[in-house]
Amino acid sequence: MRPLAHGVTEYRKGDALPGYVLFSPANGRNSYLLDETGAIVHQWQLPGKLGNYAQFLDNGNILVTCQTPDSPKLSARGGRILELDKEGSIVWEFTDPFQHHDFNPTASGNVLYLAWELTPTGDAKRVKGGLPDSDHDDGGVYEDVIREVDRDGNQVWEWRLQDHFPYDKYPLRDNHNRHEFAHANACHVQADGNILVSFRSLSLVILVNRETGGIDWEMQDWTWGGQHDPHRLDNGNILIFANGSEQTRPEFSRILEIDPDSREIVWTYKGDPTSTFFSARISAAERLPNGNTFIDEGLHGRLFEVTPGGDIVWEYISPFYFADPQMGHSNRIFRARKYARDDPRLNEVLG
Repeated sequence: MRPLAHGVTEYRKGDALPGYVLFSPANGRNSYLLDETGAIVHQWQLPGKLGNYAQFLDNGNILVTCQTPDSPKLSARGGRILELDKEGSIVWEFTDPFQHHDFNPTASGNVLYLAWELTPTGDAKRVKGGLPDSDHDDGGVYEDVIREVDRDGNQVWEWRLQDHFPYDKYPLRDNHNRHEFAHANACHVQADGNILVSFRSLSLVILVNRETGGIDWEMQDWTWGGQHDPHRLDNGNILIFANGSEQTRPEFSRILEIDPDSREIVWTYKGDPTSTFFSARISAAERLPNGNTFIDEGLHGRLFEVTPGGDIVWEYISPFYFADPQMGHSNRIFRARKYARDDPRLNEVLG
């Protein structure tokens, strides 16, 4: 049974990483910086309804998205990418109504993000599988694009799914609507500039070669159940939040560390019993400097930290709820990140 309490419900000082959590409650207009005790030590008021999440930039500002009114009516839409300083003033912004889910800075200071483009129904035959006659009301199938813009708002690079993707190899499941194909939800920039991309609807992760546009690596596993936030660790492995939805067995989530060469799972976290950890949608995980793993069990607004042995050493339940017409009373969090106390990105905010 999930705890009824909110705020910090577990804190093992000395075992948890000393640091701060940056999170943004869904459907809200604020991003918060939280300490180990659950106190909000700083907050940013957003100039609109949150798109998905916020992250720190190297200069101590945050990069965040807000929703635009003319975005397609699909999940996790954003449209307006913003850099905000400590006071919440806009330092930089760029608008693309088709931006959705994820966005990340590049080494050059540009911003890379996911976007949609609409393929008319007559041209969408390359999209295999899915429910017949379930194209979007806009008149086609939305497919993913990755775009990069510079600080002047110029598009400097683009990767279109329809130009490079092996559609015959990866059809939609028979119970999926065809209004959107693949449903990209993460685009993490690698040290070499290549991009690790997650496609939730296909339980697929690919590595896009920035120079050629080709797919250098790919891995699909339906037991991931619509994964989120796959990204490379310092040791070269890939950490994945495997949501575990749409399974024939009992559904539960796992955090997986995967060797991309052998494709072996080298570390796993799951609930005990497994039913105590499950988020069918959204969510994230990251490896912390002390070797622990920070987890965002997104649908339940639960943020927690576990040791390599799986012990929970810190837990926080978000008290920020909103009325969702489909899910009811919800405190969900798309993605949250924890930053060590000595992380220089915090200096500007904390002084």
